[in-house]
Amino acid sequence: MDRCQQIERSIIKKYRKPIWNQFIGGLKDYQMIQAGDKIAVCISGGKDSFLLAKCLQELHRHGSEVPFDLEFIVMDPGYRPENRQRIEVLLKELAIPAHIFDSPIFTVVEKQSQSPCYLCARMRRGYLYKFAQSLGCNKIALGHHFDDVIETTLLSMLYAAEMRTMMPKLHSKNYPGMELIRPLYLVKEKDILAWARYNDLQFLRCACSVTDRENEDFGSKRAEVKALVSELRKKNDQIDINIFRSAENVNLETIISYHKGVQYTSFLDDYE
Repeated sequence: MDRCQQIERSIIKKYRKPIWNQFIGGLKDYQMIQAGDKIAVCISGGKDSFLLAKCLQELHRHGSEVPFDLEFIVMDPGYRPENRQRIEVLLKELAIPAHIFDSPIFTVVEKQSQSPCYLCARMRRGYLYKFAQSLGCNKIALGHHFDDVIETTLLSMLYAAEMRTMMPKLHSKNYPGMELIRPLYLVKEKDILAWARYNDLQFLRCACSVTDRENEDFGSKRAEVKALVSELRKKNDQIDINIFRSAENVNLETIISYHKGVQYTSFLDDYE
């Protein structure tokens, strides 16, 4: 058994319960894949997207309840040569046949003094949708995991004054017929880290040139929330699960107001 096979085997054997079963559970719970889908798996170079690629590759290779096809895509937004080379080495080591294409995102984002991470994320999404469409795909898969969902929920509450979650799948507003899915939605980051360490895999962290230029605490609000959840988890090891479930268990009788699109509803509307 070669190294790549050992890495693949670890996903469905050693980490079957925390990774593989949660991956399959998320796909089924949120109906992420339908028969005939062609999915572009987006690889950034980090641990999450590479694990996502291997999970979907394994599912496709060994049989799925619904037939689907895959393409693997890597967008180079302006990586330094050594970072791009690292991604290429990992693709070869993990036997992932990916399409690599260039974009000018880092060049554009470096000129922004405010909200560069937000702009980068929006631009990335657009380039990924467009390239995926050119390959005949109707979906893109991103590597967001359970911890991303929890942190996004708290970030929205604490810093944006709204209750908003990271959805498991979304229809694209700007690319008709395209959809975004997050197959690692129920997989915890600690288990992804454990898988990477077990296999001695060295992935890219943040290869953003803006982060390199400014400081390693760029996007500190997310880091603050991550630290907050970690501290709360010491007192209650179910805290992250409770936050997640609270978004599935909303009692509208105790909500002051809510909206869907532009339609707002207040508890006063039928109070009397």
